[in-house]
Amino acid sequence: MAAPAPAVPGYSPGFKKPPATLRLKRKRPRRSEPQAEPQPCAEAPRVPTAPARRNPFSSLDNAPRGRQPPREPGPEGGPPSAAPFWQFLESAYEDKPSRSAERPEGANVLTLADDLHLPALTPDVPTSPRHEFPADWSIKTRLLFMSSQPFTWAEHLKAQEEAQGFAQHCRAAETNLPQSVQEPKLSTELRCAFQQSLVYWLHPSLPWLQLFPRIGADRKIAGKACPWSQDEALQQALMSEWSVSFTSLYNLLKAKLCPYFYVCTYQFTVLFRAAGLAGSDVITAVISPTTRGLREAMRNEGIEFSLPLVEESRTRKQKNSEVNLEAEADKSPEVSKSPEDGEEPATSDDDESFSWLEEMGVRDKVKKQDAISIKLQKEKHEVQVDHKPESLALVKGTNTFTLLNFLINCKSLVAVAGPQAGLPPTLLSPVAFRGGTMQTLKARSINAKARVRLAYEDVFSLEVIGPVMPHSLHSLTMLLKAAQRGAFSAVLYTHEPTAVFNTSLDNASTAPNKETVCKDLPKCGLHSKTLDQLSQLPTLGKSSIRFLEMKDYVYTWKS
Repeated sequence: MAAPAPAVPGYSPGFKKPPATLRLKRKRPRRSEPQAEPQPCAEAPRVPTAPARRNPFSSLDNAPRGRQPPREPGPEGGPPSAAPFWQFLESAYEDKPSRSAERPEGANVLTLADDLHLPALTPDVPTSPRHEFPADWSIKTRLLFMSSQPFTWAEHLKAQEEAQGFAQHCRAAETNLPQSVQEPKLSTELRCAFQQSLVYWLHPSLPWLQLFPRIGADRKIAGKACPWSQDEALQQALMSEWSVSFTSLYNLLKAKLCPYFYVCTYQFTVLFRAAGLAGSDVITAVISPTTRGLREAMRNEGIEFSLPLVEESRTRKQKNSEVNLEAEADKSPEVSKSPEDGEEPATSDDDESFSWLEEMGVRDKVKKQDAISIKLQKEKHEVQVDHKPESLALVKGTNTFTLLNFLINCKSLVAVAGPQAGLPPTLLSPVAFRGGTMQTLKARSINAKARVRLAYEDVFSLEVIGPVMPHSLHSLTMLLKAAQRGAFSAVLYTHEPTAVFNTSLDNASTAPNKETVCKDLPKCGLHSKTLDQLSQLPTLGKSSIRFLEMKDYVYTWKS
C-alpha cells in the first residue's frame, strides 16, 4: 500500500471546513479594528471585490431582519403614542369591522389587545359636544368600550345579581344611578342593571346555529345540522310557530307594549317601530335592501310605500337643474325663449326617429316597443338602486298590517336552497313575546398595556358581542357614564345593511311631545331616558355611529 501523503500546513482535506489560513485572515481584521466608533477620515471606504450573494433563506422567520426605519413623528411633532389610547382603534372599525365583529367567544386575550396598538387617527367629531348622542337604529355586532378606569364591576356577577337583573328586565324596572359611583365593584345596583341591559329576545332559538346576522351567513351555517332542509312537514311547523311569534310582536307593537323589533331574513331586514318613535305619530316599517321584484310584489298586494332616498335624490336633482336653468337664463336671456312666444316645443327623439321611418316607408314594418319594455325603461332608475341603501322602502300606518300579512305569506321570505333553506327569519325584540327566547349579550373585560409617551399605561376595555339593539347601546352608555366617572370611549361595529335605518322619515315635521310619548308608551320596557332618545328624529342619514367618546360627561362621536 502507498504511504499517506504528508500533511500540508494550512490544508483542510474536507470542503466543509475552510483552511486554517483563511480563518486567520478573517480574524486579523477583526482584532485590528478599534472597539470605539471610527472617526471620520479622508480615506475612502473599502469596496468589496465581489457583490454579496443573496441569502436564499432570508425570507424565513428566523432570518435576521434589518433595522427598521424610525417612525415619523406625530401630527403635532410628538410621538404617535402621545395620542389618547382609544385613538389606536380607529383603523379597526374602518378597515376590517367584520373580522373583529365575528371574533369567537374563546378568542385569546392578546388578539383583542392587539386592537389597542393600531395606527392612530384622530376621529372627526362634532364641533360642539352634547350631553346626548343621536339615536342609532342600526344593529351593532360588537362594542368595544375603553377607559382609564377598570371594568372589574362588570366581572363575575353573583347568582343573586344575575337573577335580580333578569327580574328587573322582565318587570321593566328603571334603575337611576348617581352621576358617579364611588365604588363600582361593590355596587350591587350597578351590577344588576348591567345584567339587565344585556338581555334581548330571539326567535327561533337554535343553539347550534348563529341566527344573526342572516345576510351573508351561508358560510357560517354551512355544515351545521339542518334537519328541516329536506323535511317539508318540519318546515311548515317552523313557519307556523314563526307566524305566531311575528303576529304576537306586531300586536304588542300596536298596543305600545313593544317599542320596536327587527325581522332579519337572508335577503333583507325589516324594522317595525311603534307610534311615537323616530319622530312619527303612526307605526312605521322600513325595509332594506329591496329589489324591484319585492317592491312590485308589495304593490300588487296593495301596500303603499315610498322610497325616501330615491325621492330625496330626485328632488335634489330637480332643484339643481332649476338653479342651472335660471343661471343660464340670466347669462343669455336673448337665447332662451318660452313656448308662449309662439315657438313650438322641440319634438322628442322617438318622434323624430318615427317620422324618419315614415318618410322611408318602413314605419309599419318596424315592431314597436311593447308595454313591458316601456315600463322597464321608466323604472330604469328604480332598478339601479336594487340591493343598495338607496332602495330603502318606508311603510306607514295601516299599511304595516298589510305588510305583516304579506311577509307571512311571502314564498321568497325563506330560502329554498343553500344552507339557510327552510330556516325562518330571525325575530329580535327588546321585550318578551310569544315564542321568544331570552338571550344575553356576551360581555368580558380585558386589561392591556398601551404605550403613552415613554411609558406603558394600563388600558381597560369591555367587549360586548351579539346583536346590540339601540336600547342596549343607550343603556350601556348610561351605566358607563356613572361607573367610569364620565370618561370612556367606544368603537361600534355596525351590521352594514341596517345602517340606512337612520334615514329621516319623509313628511316628519318635528318630534312628538315628550309628555305625549311618555303617556302613549308607559310600559314598553324601555328606560325613560332611552325612550326620549329614540323618540327624536333620526339625524344620521345613511350612516351610523362608529366612534363614541365621553369626556367630562359630554359626548362626541363620529359616523
